[in-house]
Amino acid sequence: MKLNPTAKLLKVTLLCTTAVSTSIVTPSALSLIPGLNVATAHAESEQKTKRVPALREKVYSQLARAQKLADDGDVKAGLEALDSIQERASSMNSYEIAMMHNFYGFIYYNENDLPKAIASFEKVVAEEAIPESLRLSTTFSLAQLAMANSDYKKVIAFLDNWDAINTKPKTEGYYLLRAQTYYQLKDYQKGLEYITQVISLSDSEGKTPKENWLVLQRAMYYSLNQTDKVVAVLERMVKLYNKPEYWVQLSGMYGETGQEKQQLAVIESAYQQGFLTSKSDLRQLAQVYLYNGLAFKAAVVMSEAIDKGVAEKTSKNYAFVAEAMIQAKEDEKSIKYFVKAADLSPSGKYDQRLAEVYVNTEQYEEAADAARKALNKGSLDFESNAFVALGMAQYNLQNFDASILAFEQAEKHKKSQRLAQQWIKYVKREKVHAETLRTALL
Repeated sequence: MKLNPTAKLLKVTLLCTTAVSTSIVTPSALSLIPGLNVATAHAESEQKTKRVPALREKVYSQLARAQKLADDGDVKAGLEALDSIQERASSMNSYEIAMMHNFYGFIYYNENDLPKAIASFEKVVAEEAIPESLRLSTTFSLAQLAMANSDYKKVIAFLDNWDAINTKPKTEGYYLLRAQTYYQLKDYQKGLEYITQVISLSDSEGKTPKENWLVLQRAMYYSLNQTDKVVAVLERMVKLYNKPEYWVQLSGMYGETGQEKQQLAVIESAYQQGFLTSKSDLRQLAQVYLYNGLAFKAAVVMSEAIDKGVAEKTSKNYAFVAEAMIQAKEDEKSIKYFVKAADLSPSGKYDQRLAEVYVNTEQYEEAADAARKALNKGSLDFESNAFVALGMAQYNLQNFDASILAFEQAEKHKKSQRLAQQWIKYVKREKVHAETLRTALL
């Protein structure tokens, strides 16, 4: 599908990376591992199966001491206490060794040393004789830690290991972590499978899906260039969350998919709700108005944005308003904006446009002045147009020689050569006619 100019201009920036990063699940000290608390670990040892050895009281008290030191803020002392326990690891059973590494991991995690935390928790699950609940929760937490450490391939490996031992229904957190990981790996198709499951699970329970889930789904559809699906997600986000940025993005996507009427309706509705406050949003609105033939509305929106200080007082912005006024057949109203644009620009291009408007509004002295100013400033894309405007102004002022001279300059440019030649012939005839009339009146 061929995009219209406005659609290209309004092409949505979904800010996928920023949006997705805010939704990534990272473990907290409370959610990390149930066995991190010594009391929980001791209680779990009481519920052991035959193949899980006991956590002896002596080891339990030593772990409790290390935990208290760390909890009280003396991390170094807590680690030293664990080191002293590790020196006697040969006398400890598998479950006690696992719990010791558990506490190493907890302390490293609180110190934001993720590599060491991950290494410690990997040692936990490496022990054979530990409760399956501990193995399960630790493996999932390893996946979370790997995500926080941006080690996405490891996230997948840990989740695969978790899948192999899990017997309970999968939760939203599992599907979301899979989706986020595949997004980071740029495997958007597989990521979509998981984020869609999260959202479907929520829908089936009659719940409103979390906003960041839809942000992630939208980002992956966009990355796969499935623009119709992006539109559908944005339509839902507008209904559920009613945020200004989603209205603007939906309008942009309507433009990108060739739905100009919907684009106009959505962005105008956002404007009426007071959602469009930034200069980029208001410029987008003005562009949409312009594209849909509502040039005067486009001019009003941009001029008000300039007057309120939302948009800068630049030659480009003033010229936008002026050109919109021209399209709205409001040539007289365009003049003051072209004047401001010309005053702010080192180039003569806006003076040239001003000269043309002055000619159209029959203000020939002003047209001649503006054309000369444009030529003096230079840097014109079409210098011949300035000579044409000057020639027309001089002709209407009955300055025939000056008019012919200007058109002769225009004739040197291929773009205006034919027009200039026609004007030269015409002005010469008018000059002769005027001289004949003057002679007859003497």
